[in-house]
Amino acid sequence: MSSDALWRYVEALLRSGRPRPFRTRPQDTEVLRAAITLRAARPGSDVPREEFVSALHARLAREMAEGEPGARPVSERRPGSTRRRVVQGGALVAASAVGVVVGRSLDGGATGPTEQGGSASATLQPNRGEWRTVAAGADLPSGAVRGFATGAVSGFVSRDGARLRAVSGVCTHQGCALVLDRAARQLDCPCHNSAFAVTGEVLHHQLPIHLAALPRIAVREADGQVQVYVPPPSGVTPPPIQG
Repeated sequence: MSSDALWRYVEALLRSGRPRPFRTRPQDTEVLRAAITLRAARPGSDVPREEFVSALHARLAREMAEGEPGARPVSERRPGSTRRRVVQGGALVAASAVGVVVGRSLDGGATGPTEQGGSASATLQPNRGEWRTVAAGADLPSGAVRGFATGAVSGFVSRDGARLRAVSGVCTHQGCALVLDRAARQLDCPCHNSAFAVTGEVLHHQLPIHLAALPRIAVREADGQVQVYVPPPSGVTPPPIQG
């Protein structure tokens, strides 16, 4: 599929929409995995949507109803037919529960290198990654912030004294690309007037929901080069980072 179609799919996913199915190429895998990770990191992402729950209840009610139109009287039904309905209904519920567990596993089951001086609990960790240079160490003095895009991940890297930090460049609300305000040392979301610190914490927002902090990205300095741990290039150009 084309790059435009891929990013339309990713945008729909990050906006909590229902992306249209498509046949992926091998190089699309890491982009989609990164989008799923970002979507799963939002608060409440492991809770089924209200409309899904309502639809499931309605379906179970239809399956279990004894007096549905056209149904045979209970006395005429084969022995085991009611039990089969119960089993089918239980299978539906079990399947939805498995979906929730799988979602949680995708979000928290990966392992990889940790960020300098920090915990890996909130750090994006691709299943298959590599260290990519995003800046020369000399070009990132203490107090500096730079944006980067590696092909599957975009973000910002900053230095505070001897400590390096890197965070996602995508808002945790609906996936809008963040813009660096150098004077204020903050990352602004142009979609809903939200702002994050360059270290990822939420500074302010006007949303009626909890806004999660930005996921961190593993970062290091090696041989005078600032590097981040990200999926390898997929051949797809990510949205530009402003800053």
